[in-house]
Amino acid sequence: MTIKNKGLIIILSSPSGTGKSSLAKALLKIDNNLRLSISATTRKPRLGEVEGINYYFKTKLEFEELVKQNKFLEYAKIYDNYYGTPKEYVEMLLNQGLDVLFDIDWQGAKSIKKNATNVVAIFILPPSIEILEQRLRNRATDNEEAIKLRMQSAQNEMSHANEYDYVITNDDFDQTLKKIHEIIVAEREKAF
Repeated sequence: MTIKNKGLIIILSSPSGTGKSSLAKALLKIDNNLRLSISATTRKPRLGEVEGINYYFKTKLEFEELVKQNKFLEYAKIYDNYYGTPKEYVEMLLNQGLDVLFDIDWQGAKSIKKNATNVVAIFILPPSIEILEQRLRNRATDNEEAIKLRMQSAQNEMSHANEYDYVITNDDFDQTLKKIHEIIVAEREKAF
């Protein structure tokens, strides 16, 4: 199914720890036309995460049933958990003329670009691999094994940056936020 939309789909992707989620939250605060796409996942909720706000938490069986029913715009298995974007929610927002912001990996981005129109894909790079590792350690949300796994996958993820419309290095949060917002505003003007 190809989604025809009135709003834009804005994709932010990056290796874990690059600031993508913080940038997404900041964009939502400064742009009233943006809404965050809420993904479904089979991973356990982290402290403070709320059903229907951060994620739709599903069992593996529930998630697999939704896949069979073709209810996802995209889905992928990452770190032994499924993540996917429910179609119905995104279509509702786009049909209201709102832009939908996706905080997803390169696999999801590739799938969305294949299945939707008016997609703007932005890849965020860390200033360096060393700084990326430091950021992951400073977050203190992952154990050593998880950090090593994320660092191993970071190189692979960054190798897909050339598949995006824009690539930005997040070496200064405020400047990166400004650049991303300028891209969104310019792409809106091109769409009309």
